[in-house]
Amino acid sequence: MDRRQFVEACTSLGITGVFPGILYTKLAESEEENVTTEHVAAAETIAGLSFTDKERELIVENLNEHRSQYEDLREYDIPNERAPAFTFDPRRGGAEIPSVEAEEDGVSGTLPDVERPETEAGLAFSSIAELAQLLRSRQVTSMELTELALARLRRYDSDLNAVVTYTEERALEAARAADEELDSGTWRGPLHGVPYGAKDLLAVEGYKTTWGATPYQEQRLEGTATVIEKLDEAGAVLVAKLSLGALAWGDVWFGGTTKNPWNLDQGSSGSSAGPAAAVSAGCVPFAIGSETLGSIVSPSTRTGVTGHRPTFGAVSREGAMALSWSMDKLGPIARSAHDTALVFDAIRGGAGTSDPASVDMPFPFDPSVDPASLRVGYVASAFEEEYDNQSADQRTLKVLRDMGVRLQAVDLPTDLPVGAMLNTLEVEAATAFDELTRSDGIDQLVRQGQNTWPNVFRTARFVPSVEFLQMNRLRVRLMEKMHTLMSDLDVLVSPSFQGGTLGITNLTGHPCVCVPNAFRPVEEGPDVRRQPGSISFIGPLYHDQAPLALSHSFQQETDYHTRRPPIR
Repeated sequence: MDRRQFVEACTSLGITGVFPGILYTKLAESEEENVTTEHVAAAETIAGLSFTDKERELIVENLNEHRSQYEDLREYDIPNERAPAFTFDPRRGGAEIPSVEAEEDGVSGTLPDVERPETEAGLAFSSIAELAQLLRSRQVTSMELTELALARLRRYDSDLNAVVTYTEERALEAARAADEELDSGTWRGPLHGVPYGAKDLLAVEGYKTTWGATPYQEQRLEGTATVIEKLDEAGAVLVAKLSLGALAWGDVWFGGTTKNPWNLDQGSSGSSAGPAAAVSAGCVPFAIGSETLGSIVSPSTRTGVTGHRPTFGAVSREGAMALSWSMDKLGPIARSAHDTALVFDAIRGGAGTSDPASVDMPFPFDPSVDPASLRVGYVASAFEEEYDNQSADQRTLKVLRDMGVRLQAVDLPTDLPVGAMLNTLEVEAATAFDELTRSDGIDQLVRQGQNTWPNVFRTARFVPSVEFLQMNRLRVRLMEKMHTLMSDLDVLVSPSFQGGTLGITNLTGHPCVCVPNAFRPVEEGPDVRRQPGSISFIGPLYHDQAPLALSHSFQQETDYHTRRPPIR
């Protein structure tokens, strides 16, 4: 019998007021071992502290009272989406949301003049801009594209294991509606009638939202995520909910391992595993992923596609699974930077939603920007390290210089304890899934062991609350240093996984565009397996257009983003 049940039983007997609670506490204390000075001494080792015997005796009194208060807290069912009372704001470092004229906001430029590809594969791998023109000129219908996306997902999913749930009924209804509007001359924009997939941590009314984890595989949530609603408004067509590593880590979920289309012996990485794999294989033109610490950058790199991790708060997370309230971001995965810009333009904003961190920000993206006009820095020391993609990254720097970009060597603020600050993620994640850990539901996750959520959630219980707040106070200093650095730059170029860039920019909330720049052969043969590589372009806060513009310019000079995997 828990405290609430005990109090209700006492009330039915006429025992009211504070007495039932006091009685429950006394009974509970008699049934379980109280905290002792020996316990405190052992805990001091974990916290790196040392107290005297007298101090320990005083502490014990408080701790036993606190433990009773913890039980009071645990009586309440706190939903995953309930954010803490304090909200992370990347502007604490000094950045401001810019203002632009209304006519300058949004993606500029015209749609390309294209004709319908002769082959199914040609259509499947067309860019969003090309599909938009084909749809608007009625060379293709939304129903055709939707049925093609569903067919390719079904054809390749036995290899990829990327689909959790097909949303076919919803998709066909949306496609019919899109065609009716387009036939009548109504055009909502470049995503109108274009099919896509969404990571299965986004709620969609009428469908399961499994979070990739066994304890939630039958979960149905009320309402639809804001980002899906925004895409509905843009006329896009959701065809499937795609896999994520359980509770947004890795590429292993309750249905197995999502595979890399470039090498089916290899997982697609994660946690936006299904979105990246499905885009890479030409099953959908784009997908919505999420990143807390690499979950867009890593699978985009592994599968050879383009990922855009927006500025923290730029896309509302209402209706998305919460892992880390101060680090979670939603963003698009597509085949090119221009494609991700078109998607971001549709999903950005969210002030006024239940996500307290979301903001409205301008996005004056001009794909014709002269790259030579941009102030571009690069993390020189990181490029000098030895790593798998080093030669490809060096070639990318040469391409940028040949484009007229003047690269300025800069240093990241690596003097601060970034590793310690990243414990923020672990503590917040353990909080988000506290009840799952205490109920032993965490034991149902497929992955167990050292580097898995079950162990992280349990370990995080021993991070002192004082240290948790100290790491977040020091995080502000990191934000200030990054703001100073980025104030003199439009774009920062970095290896995707070297130099500490990934961890730092996820802590500070800076936007990142990850683009393919290598496809190293794994073996010889006509359908040679390859290992894609990537490079990352970082932008100042609330200036996502800058790294997207430079990424687009780079992709205009290269063909990495157009390459297709052997599964096709």
